[in-house]
Amino acid sequence: MPRTFFTEKQEKIRFFSFIFPGKGVYYVTDNHGVKEKMDRIDYIHPSDQIVEIMERIYGYGMTTTSGGNLSILDDDGDMWISPGGIDKGSLRREDIVCVKADGTIIGRHKPSSEFPFHRALYKIRPDVKAILHAHPPALVSFSIAGQIPNTNVHPTSKLICGTVGYAPYEVPGSEALGKNVAAAFAEGHSTILLENHGACTAGATLLQAFQRFETLDFCARLINCAIQLGKPHYLDETELEFSRIDRNNQFRPVPMDYHSSQERELRYQMANLIRRAYRQKLFTSTEGTLAARLDEDSFLITPFGVDRGGLCAEDLVLVRGKHYEAGKRLSRAVWLFKEVFAAQPDVNSLLIAEPPCLMGYAASHAKFDPRVIPESYILLREVPVFPFGAHYRSPEKVTSVLSQRYPVIIIENDCIISAGRTLLESFDRMEVAEYSAKATIDARGLGGMKPITDEQVADLIKAFKLIP
Repeated sequence: MPRTFFTEKQEKIRFFSFIFPGKGVYYVTDNHGVKEKMDRIDYIHPSDQIVEIMERIYGYGMTTTSGGNLSILDDDGDMWISPGGIDKGSLRREDIVCVKADGTIIGRHKPSSEFPFHRALYKIRPDVKAILHAHPPALVSFSIAGQIPNTNVHPTSKLICGTVGYAPYEVPGSEALGKNVAAAFAEGHSTILLENHGACTAGATLLQAFQRFETLDFCARLINCAIQLGKPHYLDETELEFSRIDRNNQFRPVPMDYHSSQERELRYQMANLIRRAYRQKLFTSTEGTLAARLDEDSFLITPFGVDRGGLCAEDLVLVRGKHYEAGKRLSRAVWLFKEVFAAQPDVNSLLIAEPPCLMGYAASHAKFDPRVIPESYILLREVPVFPFGAHYRSPEKVTSVLSQRYPVIIIENDCIISAGRTLLESFDRMEVAEYSAKATIDARGLGGMKPITDEQVADLIKAFKLIP
């Protein structure tokens, strides 16, 4: 594929991009790509980790200029923490405060006013090395309603968040709040909701704490959308266990040392698009899969467990027949993508995502009508819906439908899948589908949606030569 197929705007690429802690690697990048690979995330200074994650939180709309605080406990027993009263939208490494193990404060600012509960938590949970606290609107809506988001709304969210605790209200920055938060974490939770305040997560690394926070916020936004559409449906433990079965048993890792220029180009395009999907809130750091056909028997796919916000070309996994690159973690969806590519020769790219508005439809089981604007119908056509687990129980039903004729499908409580002849086409369809879903939800407060009529649809089919 020629490079003109997808041109990424020159932008500031985050200097540090983190990889899932289980993988234990990170990449140092600049505007020209990967410069250096290190063996462990421990090599990144705590100040740089805090700045990077705060940038994500602020950019994602999960905190305000004055809100949110992050900390890391290093191997020397020193706590590195974000400062109080400093603009979170332009935080720099020199703004981060170090509180030594003996209580000495080093830095140009005061530590966050929430320092007491960070200190209390580290004392009672020796397994915790990072803490994150902020006030994203969706989670605040649950905290002021006195409810905890039910992570069973989506199959992997509970695995990431664990059980979710609750801390009663106390004055921010007080020792009393520190005791309440510490008590909730002492019960074994690593994710808690704070009454009339926000949420707090902890982890072995700051990335792990962030992923728990991001996932709980995703559940809250999804549930809020589903409530506007009807009633959210939740998965029971049997359904959750069923979704976790490994269905990639037919695939075996083998060394793959040959990489054609065509493959390298496809990796470049895919990595750019995956990071864009993260910025567009179609992906989270842990969820979202993109695959593209390389030839009749080969395709590239997003790996399992790698941070989507900082994914690099070399992270992508090459699948040839029933083999894949040794040393990579295979996506859980490889078996499904392989079957779709085999059944649909006109489909060259597939994207699985869980954007919150579309997932509101998937969780509420409400019908999504794509006849929103002409672009919506042209790109999406009708959007078939499959019950939860249909792609596991009857994959042939999904692979026979997902096509250029029906390029977007919904699997209830699970995901949205889009297909395209090109990478950009599958991405565009997912983006248009999510924007259209948001428009239809917002229209409910204005009296409801008035869809494009059957006659207008017929005109579109004729004018754009759509498959009837």
